[in-house]
Amino acid sequence: MRRALLWTNHGVFLILLLPLLASVQWKLDNDNSTVSFVSIKKSSVGEVSYFKKLSGSVAKDKAEISIDLASVESNIPIRNERMQSMLFEVEKFAKASVSGAIDSSKVSSLKAGETYSDQQKMTLDLHGMTKQIEVPVRVTKLANDGLLITSEKPMIIKADDYALVKGIDKLREVAGLPVISTSVPVSFNLVFRK
Repeated sequence: MRRALLWTNHGVFLILLLPLLASVQWKLDNDNSTVSFVSIKKSSVGEVSYFKKLSGSVAKDKAEISIDLASVESNIPIRNERMQSMLFEVEKFAKASVSGAIDSSKVSSLKAGETYSDQQKMTLDLHGMTKQIEVPVRVTKLANDGLLITSEKPMIIKADDYALVKGIDKLREVAGLPVISTSVPVSFNLVFRK
């Protein structure tokens, strides 16, 4: 009787635990992930910058990424400071966030090394503005319960959509440049681990 009662208690516990097991998350591996962008100045000079601090997760059918805008890295300290204060205004808008759907049935059917490509609608919240963007992504299952989500092509982010044109104008003036492009290609390489 006691053995049956123990089994019943364990059976109930497992049934209660199943929804939690089904929603096991992948957490972003910041050290192996990148979000980078290319700024063009003087019409022909390209400079690559990236963000050092990212966080996020994939759970059920949703991927969410948070970007610490103060972690922008251009390899020139004064430029980092100017982008933080004049462009991103990190005191008011510390983070950008991206969220979008991920097909969990496709992910769960992948074996290590296998990939699938998809056109995803993602929501980008940046500088107090929120817009939907279409992003071609590639999802790859990695060994050791890893997941890699990459942009198949760079996304073009328009500064005007996120109230960033004034900030770009400030950067242009302080640097004495004739022009800085207001359309910026952005790429990402995101590794998640269970």
